[in-house]
Parts: sequence; C-alpha cells; structure tokens
Amino acid sequence: MIFPILGLFIGLALGFLAPVLVPFALAKYFSVAILAALDAVFGGLRSAVYDKFDNEVFVTGFFSNALMAAFLVFLGDKLGIDLYYVALLAFGFRIFKNLALLRRWILKKHQPDA
Repeated sequence: MIFPILGLFIGLALGFLAPVLVPFALAKYFSVAILAALDAVFGGLRSAVYDKFDNEVFVTGFFSNALMAAFLVFLGDKLGIDLYYVALLAFGFRIFKNLALLRRWILKKHQPDA
C-alpha cells in the first residue's frame, strides 16, 4: 500500500519541480492523459484497500485508458468536435467516485467503536 502512495508523491514532486512547457496544441492531450493517470492511481488505491489489487489490471488499465482518451481527443480534433470533454467527464466522474469510496473506507476504519 505504501508504494503507490510513495510513487504518487514522488511523481507530484518531480512534476512540480521539472520545468515542462506544454505546447497549446497538445494541451488537450496532456489534460486527458493526466486525468487518465489519476484515474488509474485512485482506482489502484481503491482496489488495494479492498485487497483486490492486480498489477496486470492496473498497468493495462493505465495504458488502455490513456490510449483510448488520446484517440478520442485525436478523433474529435479531426471531426471538429470537442470529444475531449467526454474523456474529461468520464475520468473526472471515476476519480471522484474512487475518492469517495476511499474516504468512506478511511472514515469507517478510523471510526471509534461505540
């Protein structure tokens, strides 16, 4: 359980300290990629909490979600439709759902017995 959290903090620290400039044309792709990564991380944390974590599912889900989201953005650009909103909405919904489940688990675990 500590390794995913440690990896998240190391990744956040590197992300904030590294001077990366994203071109405007690629901003949609990066926003969707970041949300896909966060979705995978929170989904992995949730499955680890419920003792259902599978490394293969995590890795394949991470890359397949990122590729599908990038494909949606690319297809939307070619069609002249902002399909990246679909990916943002889907990943955002899943992140908040996983975060709510994690919050409930933490509250239940640390709740004093009455």
